[in-house]
Amino acid sequence: MSPRLSFAADAIFQAGRLTLGYFGRVGYDLKSDNTPVTIADREAEALLRKLISQSFPGEAILGEEEGLSGVGDDRWVIDPIDGTKSFVAGVPLYGCLLSYERDGEPVIGAAYFPALEEILLAEKGAGCTFNGRACRVSTKSLQDSLVVSGSLKTFHTRGCLDGLMKLSEKAMALRTWCDAYGHALVATGRATAMLDPIVSRWDISAVSLIVREAGGKVTDFAGNDVLGQELISSNGVFHDELVEAMRAN
Repeated sequence: MSPRLSFAADAIFQAGRLTLGYFGRVGYDLKSDNTPVTIADREAEALLRKLISQSFPGEAILGEEEGLSGVGDDRWVIDPIDGTKSFVAGVPLYGCLLSYERDGEPVIGAAYFPALEEILLAEKGAGCTFNGRACRVSTKSLQDSLVVSGSLKTFHTRGCLDGLMKLSEKAMALRTWCDAYGHALVATGRATAMLDPIVSRWDISAVSLIVREAGGKVTDFAGNDVLGQELISSNGVFHDELVEAMRAN
């Protein structure tokens, strides 16, 4: 494990343990984009920023709550609590995400789900681990698959709900799971695809690398190999069919 990945694993664990002190028993405020934020979000990001600045002074940091500090394409990306609504409700599917990007591309990714005691770590070219053991995506076809997605409301907002419903008719099952946890399910072979129609950089930087290093495929809804405003991650077996379903709307 490289020094940066080792740091990311330790830092994200510390931030995750901090959030557990507030889990399911904290109120929230609404940000300008009408999404919730809690004191746990703010404290976890502040902790991660402090740890990064101590170990890698001067490096740029992009975080959901405090925005961008520093300049350049090499930067740390923080999502202190991915799935704040679940966190507030006491649903254990929220996660803490941290990545390091070089020249705009994630090369280190860490995702910790504190209430489940699950941690995924990845480094570009070195594979992915799940609780310390190597993990891989599944090899199942769509017909034998559990497909997961973001909320139906977000698909309706983006005008691609019909495509999702068509996929649900072909898959063994379609379930909605909390944000980053859906991509974690793909990386560990428990689900075969995760579709997320509305995302920000901090939502997807870490998990995109994690899925790729587990042998999966990651694109936007148009099939482009970029990190944009939506994300499809899959085992790669029927990825083109997923893209086609999203394009058809």
